[in-house]
Amino acid sequence: MSTPKPGLAHIRAADNAAAARLHASSGRLLVCEHCDTVHRGHVLGHGEEVCCVRCGAVLARYHTLDAGGMLALVLTALIVFLIANVWPVVTLGLGAQQSSATLWGMILMMWGQGAQVVSVVAAATLFFFPLNKMLMLGWVLLFARAGRRAPGFAAIMRTLYYLQPWTMTEVFVLGALVSIVKARAYFDVQADPGIWAYAVLTLLITIFSGIDLRRLWDMTEPDA
Repeated sequence: MSTPKPGLAHIRAADNAAAARLHASSGRLLVCEHCDTVHRGHVLGHGEEVCCVRCGAVLARYHTLDAGGMLALVLTALIVFLIANVWPVVTLGLGAQQSSATLWGMILMMWGQGAQVVSVVAAATLFFFPLNKMLMLGWVLLFARAGRRAPGFAAIMRTLYYLQPWTMTEVFVLGALVSIVKARAYFDVQADPGIWAYAVLTLLITIFSGIDLRRLWDMTEPDA
């Protein structure tokens, strides 16, 4: 019967310990979306970010908000979004006559005047896309608070990625403000709560755009 050589168990134990140290020190892999360069990630400190060594694109940045904080922002954005769509955006006055307009009132007016394409684009980019984005993000974050992945997590994350450039709330706010300034030459113009709610919503969307949603893949674990 052969006997194990002296020191063989010690060598195997050392190899296992080295492998364990290598696994513990290795971070998640980050793939650049622009040039496909693979990087080894690490835990970021306050104000730090990871940039691609080839093209300089930002791969990850430090954020103080956890899943609970992001969910609070989503709920706040939903409340502001409701106010923006219920209250009038602007009131036009000419003498004793006044007329208030909401977002959907303007969309339906454009539809009735034959501008169906413009009305559909406005409804999609100002209402349906932002609403779906907030609802899907809230659904994912509701489970992420407990470290779990929501049902349909992968499909929702892909959809959020493709919806990101199609929320045109900031374009609408800038266009509405320019129109209000120009209309003052002909009408008595009053900015109503709807336009200010859209301005706050634009600020919240800007905050969301600075949050790397890819962190949710690392913050959550798939259900067994």
